Amino acid sequence: MGEVKNNLNKEIKNNIVKTVVEEKTSEPAVRVLFAAFEVSPFMKTGGLGDVADALPQYLNDIGVETRVIMPLFSSIKEEYRQKMKKVAEFYVPFSWRNQYLGVYEYMHYNTPIYFLDNEYYFKREKAYGYFDDGERIAFFSKALLETLEYIDFEPDVLHLNDWHTALSAVYLREMYQGLEKFRKLKTIFTVHNLKFQGKFDPKMMDDPLDLSKYPNARRQLLQSDAVNFMMGALNYADCLTTVSPTYADEVKNSFFGEGLEEIFNRRASIFKGIVNGINYYEYNPLEDPNIFMNYDFKTFPLKKKNKLGLQKELGLKVDENVCMIGLISRLTEQKGMDLLTAIFEEMINSLDIQFVLLGQGDRKYEDAFRYFENKYRGRVSSSICFSEERSRKIYSASDLLLVPSIFEPCGLSQLIAMRYLTLPIVRKTGGLKDTVIPYNKFTKEGTGFAFQNINAHELLFTIKEAVGLYYDDKETFNLLIKNASEKDYSWATSAKEYKKLYLELTGK
Repeated sequence: MGEVKNNLNKEIKNNIVKTVVEEKTSEPAVRVLFAAFEVSPFMKTGGLGDVADALPQYLNDIGVETRVIMPLFSSIKEEYRQKMKKVAEFYVPFSWRNQYLGVYEYMHYNTPIYFLDNEYYFKREKAYGYFDDGERIAFFSKALLETLEYIDFEPDVLHLNDWHTALSAVYLREMYQGLEKFRKLKTIFTVHNLKFQGKFDPKMMDDPLDLSKYPNARRQLLQSDAVNFMMGALNYADCLTTVSPTYADEVKNSFFGEGLEEIFNRRASIFKGIVNGINYYEYNPLEDPNIFMNYDFKTFPLKKKNKLGLQKELGLKVDENVCMIGLISRLTEQKGMDLLTAIFEEMINSLDIQFVLLGQGDRKYEDAFRYFENKYRGRVSSSICFSEERSRKIYSASDLLLVPSIFEPCGLSQLIAMRYLTLPIVRKTGGLKDTVIPYNKFTKEGTGFAFQNINAHELLFTIKEAVGLYYDDKETFNLLIKNASEKDYSWATSAKEYKKLYLELTGK
């Protein structure tokens, strides 16, 4: 049995690799330096860390020579540090200071990563949350440009991610683009989280940013009573992207635009949405060590073993036939928790379901779900925490996964759910709209279920539709699962879109 499973795993990996390696050429089509303040597994606070880990690997697989650059945080594990090689050391001019910088290189699978070492700014356990975050992040933005003078890599494109790298686009244009090595360097800036823009006291324009003497920088960085790092990149970068086509349209209006909608509209011609992917090697129910029973679509009946295992572990009534609904989320208003708590008791009292939650967030929602678990013991489980192992168990055990977000730039949980043959229930917003095809009862098409408006009873109606299909028309329910299994939401697909964008930008 183990040999059969290993052969199936090998077949899946070969198929995934085939989709990207076919395009690989002997000479790189384009060279990219991918800049991010967090990269998994070295530092991760959210989805950006996963993107910065996976996307460069897939880009390298299709002939885009990609290297990553990030800070050397003190919390990075010793097992990684021991394998780093020092490749340069020098001083970075930073306002009136000259700050030391060491550059270390580490090979992460197929991707070289440069770690920038400065103990004053980066000897920290966490990525963010310090009084001097603005200064630390400004230093990183300038230091990564200085690093290009000292390493044996000349990128065609500098791919910047979120506000932590935004000032690099400004510094490049104002201070470096006249230099030969930087003259042809193009910049792409990707917005992952528009809520966090990097707003600081405008006095920073002078010290430490050293940008107050540049009229264009003053005009394009200052927003009312703050210097806005992200706004700088949105104005200066050669190309802008975000993490789904629908979200790229949404941020052009004031409800989603967070005060920056004018820029997105003005620069619409160079602004594009590309859906994030997930790592199909990491998220693979056929070989996931965290779940009770491995399976794929060919062995779909084995999936029920995961439901039985999770029911026993969480103290739920053991019943392989009951419809299990999962929710793995931050417990915040943005994630639709007001909608769900408003209809929760009506849902649990009117439907034959079990509900399994994993997440943490605002106290009022944590308390609400603790209350629901206590009141509906045997049918509701609320794990107010985060556990990667438990999240995989919920993905594999559930029949349906709720993602009722008010807004969602891309979202990964719905993609992981479909990978684990669990049908998502989503609101039609951002990446949720782009990746989940709503069930059509007339054509039997769909990869999940969706509702349109920010309305609690519209959510309840959609849940009832999904649960009704589970019990009353299992053949169609399983057809939706088959449809979901055939979709490719791996990074292979997204990497091809980025490659095309890089080539267009550089004229190659």
